[in-house]
Amino acid sequence: MPTKEKGLEDLFHDTLRDIYYAERKILKALPKMARGASSMELKAAFEKHRDQTEGHVERLQQVFELIGKRAQGKTCPAIDGIIEEGEEILEEFKGTAAGDAGLISAAQAVEHYEITRYGTLRRWAEIMKMPEAAELFAATLAEEETTDKDLTMLADSKANRQALAA
Repeated sequence: MPTKEKGLEDLFHDTLRDIYYAERKILKALPKMARGASSMELKAAFEKHRDQTEGHVERLQQVFELIGKRAQGKTCPAIDGIIEEGEEILEEFKGTAAGDAGLISAAQAVEHYEITRYGTLRRWAEIMKMPEAAELFAATLAEEETTDKDLTMLADSKANRQALAA
């Protein structure tokens, strides 16, 4: 008996589950990163992004509702690895001049992963004629891109120079 060929809807749902898992893992990691940051600006950036991430999870739950599926994550080895690398940086460089630069680099790795996922999901939602889902993804994508730019500004304005001077 042949199995049904999987299509874009299946891939969409699979990727949605992946980013849902990732966002929930990120929610757990951000407070640790905030505690490990030396500069008040970086601590504040991590705390702000934690609040935004709660909104990202809520938007994802709305998309699950739109497609009539239960909000459930799927283990994402990519985000697990990125977060693990961030924890290693935190452990190895905590309290050093390079610590904040390392935390920013780890956070940007997370942001770039999220940006690729949300960009893809938005495009898929558009071609699958799901404008409400596409709008939800676009809103989150804009926040992720802004966070990435804000992290770059923090790195350029202070953290990278401090790490270099050490």
